Amino acid sequence: MDPRGPAPAVDWPARPDLSLALNRMGTFDWDLDSGRMHLDATALEVLGLPAERFDGTSDGLRARILPDDAARLEHRVRQALRDGRSHYGAYFRALREDGGTTWTHLQGHVLRDRTGRPYRIIGILRDADQDPAEPGAAGERDEGRRRMTGVVERTAAILAHARTVNDVTDVLKDPEALGHLGAVSVMLGIVDGGRIHLVAEGQLGAYVPEIEYTRIDARLPMSEAVRTLQAVYLSSREEFRRRYPDLWPYIEPLSVRSGVYLPLIAQGRPVGALGLLYTRDGDFTAEERNLLVALGSGIAQSLQRAILFEQEHDLAEGLQRAMLPRRIPEVAGARIAVRYRAARIGRDIGGDWYDVIPLGEGRVGVMIGDVEGHDTDAAAVMGQLRIVLRAYVLEGHTPGTAMARASAFLRDLATERFATCTYAEADLNTGMLRLVRAGHLDPVVRRGDGSCHRVQVAGGLPLGLPPREPPAGTGCGYPVTSMELHPGDTLLLCTDGLVERPGGDLEAGIREFMDAACKGPADVEELADVLCDLVGDAGGGDDMALLVLRRRGTAAPRGGGPLRQRLVPGDTEGPTQARHLIRAAAAAWGARERADEIELAADELMTNALVHTDGGGQVGMRLTAEGRIRVEVEDSSSALPRRREADDWAVSGRGLMLVDRLADGWGVEPRGSGKCVWCEFAVPAAG
Repeated sequence: MDPRGPAPAVDWPARPDLSLALNRMGTFDWDLDSGRMHLDATALEVLGLPAERFDGTSDGLRARILPDDAARLEHRVRQALRDGRSHYGAYFRALREDGGTTWTHLQGHVLRDRTGRPYRIIGILRDADQDPAEPGAAGERDEGRRRMTGVVERTAAILAHARTVNDVTDVLKDPEALGHLGAVSVMLGIVDGGRIHLVAEGQLGAYVPEIEYTRIDARLPMSEAVRTLQAVYLSSREEFRRRYPDLWPYIEPLSVRSGVYLPLIAQGRPVGALGLLYTRDGDFTAEERNLLVALGSGIAQSLQRAILFEQEHDLAEGLQRAMLPRRIPEVAGARIAVRYRAARIGRDIGGDWYDVIPLGEGRVGVMIGDVEGHDTDAAAVMGQLRIVLRAYVLEGHTPGTAMARASAFLRDLATERFATCTYAEADLNTGMLRLVRAGHLDPVVRRGDGSCHRVQVAGGLPLGLPPREPPAGTGCGYPVTSMELHPGDTLLLCTDGLVERPGGDLEAGIREFMDAACKGPADVEELADVLCDLVGDAGGGDDMALLVLRRRGTAAPRGGGPLRQRLVPGDTEGPTQARHLIRAAAAAWGARERADEIELAADELMTNALVHTDGGGQVGMRLTAEGRIRVEVEDSSSALPRRREADDWAVSGRGLMLVDRLADGWGVEPRGSGKCVWCEFAVPAAG
């Protein structure tokens, strides 16, 4: 025998009242022990639920309620059962068969046995969209309902586009957004741990520092709404003063006579609270309460989405910034400026990066790139790729080889991502610039006279893609383009986020970028700011990175400066580029008819340095004070070369003999750590 005694006798299911049905009020009966639930025909009609679709359980009813409303309703039930209450009520939105929603009001009566244990709930379901009113007030009621419903719908539509907390607060502080509800002031608080942070207060209310941060357990209406997950309605100034004496000193000077504080609930937990103040007296009607609950639900969803967006974006942006260089080193002979700007449109972040690598002996490497994708994984891959490419460069690999190895590294990561990149290596002593491009934008050079042009850099595939047969003579799939960067010239490298335009083609953005570069200030820091502010603000919302390098010195005519090129053992590209540059310089310096002789002699000296010495060397070419072209090849060996006669079958020994025959003079000069072999050519007077 149950020691608690028999439960009070109540028929199952409870008999519906005809008067209720006539007023579109259905009944429900919920057995808490078995989970069975009965809905009468009117209740099913109110919910728009066909009888054959209802399985007779509380879960079957929960499936017809919007998730946030279901969480709030369950909280009300648990609270009533826990606190020993006999009644509870709540508004919620039920899903109709056509996909729409209908507002429904529920009132439940809790049955308990003699020990106080709840075992059954009997209640009423009422169509809240059909609240009864006096016939004479029908027109006014319908007009008010349309007006208030329209405000809620418009506000919800605007909030659907809110991406940040500031977007949400801007909507709520707009006098047109909530003014039609009759509110004269609006406050928005966000739950932050055990506190509520007041982030918006508009219109009538003035900013009050003392209540910017309040505890959830404080005796304040916003705290109570968050604590209980129930709206707090205040219908008079006396109620403000009596219930919340700590808030009253801030309300008393205002013309406020009533107010409501709504909990903002998302996924069953409070994310904030909304306060609305009114200058009218009186309680809130059922229609107003329904609309306010709907408004709170929409704001809660937007607020949670904005909070999550900002948290995710801040995490990704912090990760990306941590992967970028913390400082840009000072490089003798150059001025360098970098800029990075994270996207704030959309919820993701990209993998843009830049880097500056001092290489010693007046040389510097600069790079810029972009990993495909917009998420934290793209930022992580970017960091790994930047570091590994930097390591390959510092190991002494040529630009093309370093790029090829970085591409293989990205493929080995198996991320199914690719990246674009441009790497440039500048010798600031000679102005020699070697560039390699992997699917990236061509760089732009601004000359000392202010003119700008794009550098057509022979490119390879983006990093991470399967390699293809390399072009003849490159050996690695990433050919190197050489040019001279004169004193006063500026190299501009950027990612596509800086030149993309919404609805426009990439070429238009590049032309705008070049126009701004031509007209920009001479200082590299100011020029970088101009390019980001004037060009970047019109971009398409992507991340953007910019690197500006200017070679120090006074601008000189093209072709008037010295030429220097490093010779590295095993580098097949170095001598080829040096020969090309020597021939071009000879033509520019007035010795076009002797360009073949100069190139051949220089090639013999470079070959001797690479074949007969260790550690490579350096080739240079300049105009002497006497107007001669002088080619110099330095190496680290102290052994002096000697000219010898080679027989008909010898495969070597003719190098210096050729130099002696071709040049107007040659010789050897000892240097501190080796020697310099030189040869000179007279330049025709007409040149």
